[in-house]
Amino acid sequence: MTYAVVDSPVGPLTLVGTDAGELTGLYMDQQRYRPHEARFGDRDDSTLRAVAEQLDEYFHHGRTVFDVPLHLVGTPFQRQVWTALQDIPYGETTTYGGLADALGLKPQSARAVGLANGKNPISIIVPCHRLLGSTGSLTGYGGGIERKRALLDHEAGRQALIN
Repeated sequence: MTYAVVDSPVGPLTLVGTDAGELTGLYMDQQRYRPHEARFGDRDDSTLRAVAEQLDEYFHHGRTVFDVPLHLVGTPFQRQVWTALQDIPYGETTTYGGLADALGLKPQSARAVGLANGKNPISIIVPCHRLLGSTGSLTGYGGGIERKRALLDHEAGRQALIN
């Protein structure tokens, strides 16, 4: 495992990857459920360049889809939710209940979807910011509600990102 830290309009992003170059983590500073840095391996800011380049394109040059290799580590249910998040198109949102429904789950599974969403280890690229509360409200985001709002506004073309 190695990691790199890159600057972004939403603050520094820590990219964690396998020795094979697969992305296993993308964390914001002060993110909820962020593992301790000692678990990230050695820091080498020259690694994961493709990820850093695609993030720069997302923030500054109109990239709407990521195609970097991912290695999602979690329970089978969490991985199912994280995979489904990647099907929410750029600039669109759905609710926790809507994602539960898309997965063929009962409506009361929205809470379980929310818990899995909150443990998403690869923010932005696995777009957990695209999930909303049942009323369309901005609820919960490991990186903070202001960052969630900024990412959604960025994707909707409404506002420049914070920094």
